Formats: sequence, structure tokens, C-alpha cells
Amino acid sequence: MVAEQVPVHDIPAVDVPAPGAPTRRSRRRAPDAEERRCGWCRNVLPAQESVGRPRLYCGQACRQRAYEQRSATAKAGLSPDVVLVTRTELDGLQDRLFQLRCALEDVQTLLAEKPTKVEMERALAELVRSTGRLDKLWLSGRNAG
Repeated sequence: MVAEQVPVHDIPAVDVPAPGAPTRRSRRRAPDAEERRCGWCRNVLPAQESVGRPRLYCGQACRQRAYEQRSATAKAGLSPDVVLVTRTELDGLQDRLFQLRCALEDVQTLLAEKPTKVEMERALAELVRSTGRLDKLWLSGRNAG
């Protein structure tokens, strides 16, 4: 098999950053710089300024609740990744997911019809409201207890 020779002018140029210029990798946020959340209440943890293991919980109360949950699931013989919800909570989640799906379908339909600015703003506002209600759901279970 003979390798095909490609003329030099057909080879795409490679952008090489100037010395000291930020590279693509350095412009991205480092994984540790992303918001870390409490393992129990999911609140954003403050940025860690010291060396050592990263914090998992925002305080002793959250650490204690997480320990109690781990102990209870272990005693019941459940896997740590099992999530238990009441029928009411599940119904509420399904209702919110349905609202979100409907809002997404409304926006998709509207986009196919060349909407006015007002129609688009109304549809997007409803989509944001649906998403917001769904986003608040994951906090309600732990805050209630």
C-alpha cells in the first residue's frame, strides 16, 4: 500500500497560541472550580481555600442527617443509591415533568410557525416557570424533614 502524498497547501493550518496566551484548556473552568454542593441539602459549598480533602457537607447538621440516612438504609438492607418517595411525591414529580414536556412542545410548535416576539416571550416564560418548579422539587424533600 502506497501512502498518498498531500500537497502542503492542502493541509489545514493549526492555530498555535502565542506564548503566554490562554489556551483552550486554561480558559475552561477547572473541575475543582465548579460549584460543589452539600451531600445532604445540596446547598452550594463555599470555595475551599485550604489544602486537604474537599468538604462534603455544609455543616455538622447535614453530616449527621447523611449519616442517619446511610445507617437507616444499611439496616433496611437497601442499596445506598435507592431513593424512596411517597406516592404523593411521585405524583407531584410526574405532574411537573408533564408540565415541562407540554411547555417544551409549545415552544417547538411555536418555532415552526414563525411566532411574534410576544408569543415567543410568553412561551419561553412558561418554559422557565415549568423548569423552575421542577428544579425546586429536589430541595423540598430534605427541607421538609
